[in-house]
Amino acid sequence: MLIGVPKEIKNNEFRVGLIPAVVRELVHHRHKVVVETCAGMGIGAEDSDYLQAGAKILDTAAKVFDSADMIVKVKEPLSNERKMLRRDQTLFTYLHLAPDYEQTADLVASGAICIAYETVTDANGHLPLLAPMSEVAGRMSIQAGARCLEKENGGSGILLGGVPGVAAAKVLILGGGVVGSNAAQMAIGLGAQVTILDKSLEVLRHLDLQFGNRLQTVYSTQDAVEKYALDADLIIGGVLIPGASAPKLITAEMIKRMRTGSAVVDVAIDQGGCFETSHATTHADPTYIVDGIVHYCVANMPGAVARTSTYALNHATLPYVLELADKGICKALKSNCYLMEGLNVCKGHVTNKSVSEVHAFDYMTPETALAL
Repeated sequence: MLIGVPKEIKNNEFRVGLIPAVVRELVHHRHKVVVETCAGMGIGAEDSDYLQAGAKILDTAAKVFDSADMIVKVKEPLSNERKMLRRDQTLFTYLHLAPDYEQTADLVASGAICIAYETVTDANGHLPLLAPMSEVAGRMSIQAGARCLEKENGGSGILLGGVPGVAAAKVLILGGGVVGSNAAQMAIGLGAQVTILDKSLEVLRHLDLQFGNRLQTVYSTQDAVEKYALDADLIIGGVLIPGASAPKLITAEMIKRMRTGSAVVDVAIDQGGCFETSHATTHADPTYIVDGIVHYCVANMPGAVARTSTYALNHATLPYVLELADKGICKALKSNCYLMEGLNVCKGHVTNKSVSEVHAFDYMTPETALAL
């Protein structure tokens, strides 16, 4: 199979779909890899590194898209990239289609087979290709939130960990999954007062065992969300429903009632966000203020630590890229029900039920679409 790696073009996105070491693995399996020139510059990978690994360097994204059987990226294709997709091609990347009608419509129109990292599952019901970036984003959320609380950024001027004689900041984390647990680890490490809300008692028990009395775990209800949100200095939104839009747990009315200078970091913004007042921002202009509350809603947070993020992502995606290339797309999907969960759009049809419902597209089962 011929696998293509274009350079990422989203604002301040420095990650790359394949690192040289993974290219070498693919070439060892007798596949061909083409990489757009300078695609790996953001992580310190030169064109020469890719050449040494066995790839061919092409000078434009158009040439990569034109020649490749499968495109491997990090972020969702932007409008001009979507125009380069074709019916006999496979796209393997993060898509986050639920809040993005335009992208969904373009991918349907392309006729391509589009597999989303974020909906691939495993035998335990986890999301193995989302987890590495959730770990990064969860840890980064506390760094970002701490900056938002600084006075020069519109915050109240609170230091997360406080100092002797001055209380630490109160951090509320919505969701105790991968994002939430990693955010808690960082916030606790800085000395903040941390509370996590979640609807799963199993998750709360696990967090209690992990962090003990350094973390307050609370069962999530509307009453609990409101109570703890209004008392928080920083709220981290880390709630995810795979493939679907994130629930709006914090209303605009709650934002109005929060203390002026408090901050919210919406890690769920890729899926629409879990604050009613959220809208996607970029690393170039990451924050805005609503009713005195600083909002950080960068849609590709891990891109800021591109080297760490790219290596973590590639370690997770390599087995799946190899499976798709070694077996062929249709055989790989049909033989691996967990990989099949990642199929969101196929040959002009939406094959993810949540995406079809939110955008009012007709739903087709993945098996039926693949047979077309």
